[in-house]
Amino acid sequence: MTAILWRSAPTPSCRKPRAKAAAKDPARPAERRSRGAGIDVLGHPPGAALDLSVVIPCYNEEESIERLLDEVHGALRPTGLDYEIVLVDDGSRDRTFPILAEHAKTDHALTVVTFRRNFGQTAAMQAGFDHARGDVIATIDADLQNDPRDIPRMLEYIRQDYDMVAGWRADRKDTFINRRLPSILANWLISRITGVRLHDYGCTLKVMKAEVAKEMRLYGEMHRFIPVVASWMGVRIIEVKVNHRARLFGTSKYGIGRTVRVVLDLMTVRFIQSYLARPMQIFGLAGMVCFFFGGIISLYLAFQKLAHGAPLSDRPLLLLGVLLIMVGIQLASIGLVADVLTRTYFESQKKPSYYVRKVVRSAGTILGASPSALPIAEQLQ
Repeated sequence: MTAILWRSAPTPSCRKPRAKAAAKDPARPAERRSRGAGIDVLGHPPGAALDLSVVIPCYNEEESIERLLDEVHGALRPTGLDYEIVLVDDGSRDRTFPILAEHAKTDHALTVVTFRRNFGQTAAMQAGFDHARGDVIATIDADLQNDPRDIPRMLEYIRQDYDMVAGWRADRKDTFINRRLPSILANWLISRITGVRLHDYGCTLKVMKAEVAKEMRLYGEMHRFIPVVASWMGVRIIEVKVNHRARLFGTSKYGIGRTVRVVLDLMTVRFIQSYLARPMQIFGLAGMVCFFFGGIISLYLAFQKLAHGAPLSDRPLLLLGVLLIMVGIQLASIGLVADVLTRTYFESQKKPSYYVRKVVRSAGTILGASPSALPIAEQLQ
């Protein structure tokens, strides 16, 4: 993974350290000055660099990205929060990254991460979480259909000690057949199977505490199951209605075919939810059932042979009994191996689901790189 950071020299418009800013500006709200007493504006202990990180996955969004940045700034500046915007360019083929890199030269709030190729929205979301520095992390789509003005309202629920606030597009501005119908089916299916009751799993607009986002490891197409993954951690989740707008630029990158992938991913999620930490229970149980019935059949045939002298060579039941016994042994063995692999998985979750080409924060000096990228970063310097 290669990650290179740029930041410009401080200017009068750049963010100042929290403690100094509070001391020099007596007009700041009382809750901002209360950090000296050990409480910040979101109710978190002091010391973190930022209040909020807004993570935005981007893929071929050159037409909408500048307007989105204006809207995010317009929604967050009045709150008085120290925030950053983490934009993850998922291998865009248009001018998305050049536009973002140009903005990063003058906008100190931007962090731009660009992938070597397209890894998908889940990997982009994970990269955003990894590079976010705020106490709270918000996620939002780059296509302008989510409304950044909902973020401050959702932050109020974080202040009420919820760990995650999920957006619900109650009045969706999408076509029914291609978008809303598959979404309705997928949401119903996910809620039924996982037991996490939400109306809208597909809404990217979410706000969560940083410790929740940082603990999650997303891969494959798991971004739509973020509330489910969070529920495994025992977090408090609330769903609130959010504004949804019609698409202004381009066409949706999702279609009805994604419903099939949702079902396949859901099978994985269900297995992880129920048996990841104890795979021997499912494989061992299935193995015991097969071995039991295979044993019963074999004992029955043995009794027939010994008591009545019945021939066994032409009995298909004999093959079934032997097969069930063998399958039972194999399933138990698979369960044992899965148990060992599970222990390895929990002890070494370090394989990345994406590879970063570079990270840009306000152009200027190269500040460093993520640990896995240091050898390459040093060569580039």
